[in-house]
Formats: sequence, C-alpha cells, structure tokens
Amino acid sequence: MAAGSAPGWTVGALGVVCLFLKLDFISCQFRGIYGAMDGNVTFYASKFQPFTEIIWKKGKDKVIEWVEHSEPEAFQSFKNRSYLDIVSGNLTITKLTKSDEGKYEIESPSVKDISVFYLRVIAPPPSPSASCFLTDNGNITLTCEIMGLHDNIDEDLIQYSWECPSAIQCHRGSISAEAYVSQKSDLSQSVHCVISNPLFRTSASIALSTCVPWDNSRHRYVLFAILPAVICGLLFLKCFLGRRSQRNTEG
Repeated sequence: MAAGSAPGWTVGALGVVCLFLKLDFISCQFRGIYGAMDGNVTFYASKFQPFTEIIWKKGKDKVIEWVEHSEPEAFQSFKNRSYLDIVSGNLTITKLTKSDEGKYEIESPSVKDISVFYLRVIAPPPSPSASCFLTDNGNITLTCEIMGLHDNIDEDLIQYSWECPSAIQCHRGSISAEAYVSQKSDLSQSVHCVISNPLFRTSASIALSTCVPWDNSRHRYVLFAILPAVICGLLFLKCFLGRRSQRNTEG
C-alpha cells in the first residue's frame, strides 16, 4: 500500500499548485488519467489558437517538441512511440510502461489554459480466488482474494465487489473482499467475486453448494426421499428372484 501513496500525494500537490494559479487568474486544468500497461494514452490540449510551437514535458524533461516548419522531435525513451498532432496539440504515447507514470503538461504560446495531467499506468489485476465456509449463525461467508505476490498490482486502485443472481441476497461483509448469504438460500446457484481497477476487471465464481457440508445441506432431504424407494426396489427384486428360483426348482 505504501507504493500507492506517492502517486496520491503527487496528485494532491498538483491540485494545490493549480489552486494558486487560479488565484492569480491563470486558468489551470488538472486531470488524472489512466493508461493501460503496453497500451496507448492521449493527452488532449485545452483551448488553443493555431500553434506555431509546442513542447510536451514529463516533469522537467521534454517528451516531444515541435516548431513551425519543422518535424516533431521526440526525446529519450519516447522516441518511436510518441505522436504529436500539430493541429490540435494532442500528444499520444504508445507501449506504456510503469516508468511513464508522472506529470505531463503542454507549453505553447498558443495555449491559454494550463493543462496538467497525472498519468497512472495500470495492468489488469490477477484473477481472484473465491472461497467460502459455513458459520455458526447459519450464514455462508464468501471470501475473494488475490493469491501470491504480483508486480504492478496498484493495490490502492483495486476494488472488490460481488455479483449474485436475483434469487440470492448477498450482504457485504465487514471488509469489501467478503460477503455473506443465508444458508437457506438456493444452494444450486453460483456467485461471482469481482476484482477491478479503473480500466480492467476480472472475476471468479463459486457454487454455493460447495460451501455447505453434505450432511448439512438440503441435499440430504433428496437422499431421504430416494432411500425408501431404493429399499422397496431391492425387496421387490429379492422376492421376484426368490419366486423364480422356486419355480425352477419345482419344475
């Protein structure tokens, strides 16, 4: 969780900077933006007049620069994976990596509003594992968790939720990764735990019938109904075979 606190602190600091700029009557638009790992992201320039020069920066470093009557020039790791639209001023970066996270802004005499972006690059969360157990109060507790250690997981962005069929009433537990249902629910149904972040979601399902031991489930009533029929069938078969054997002996 400590790794996620630094981006959050930066976002807050940028908001304060924009506030001071607004007090000085300079328009500042701060935007948090998410990009998918290995995917693309586009930063949109705000209101503009026709451009004669543009510089996009990440922090203090240049990403790409363009001056009228020349070609855009990308710098450092952004070479061959950044595109500048010299008409709109928009910047697109491809093949995103974690190192691309940070503050981006455009500098140009044509830009009246300061556009400041903070980019978070996030990956799909790993598939969760769903488990359940029966509690003493007659409820079934459902648990959703991510097993093992994973890089680039962005724990501060992950949210847990539960999807239950209309016949099942799921209740949130004391933590978002847990839920509970009544043992009297339709145990033939399945529920889904969902793990998501701003760009991705993944889920796992669990059958409620696996949450209750056999001798405690309502399947035992089915067994009680079938068992007499099976016993009667065996007795009938025994009598039938006995009479047939007797006839063969008399014959």
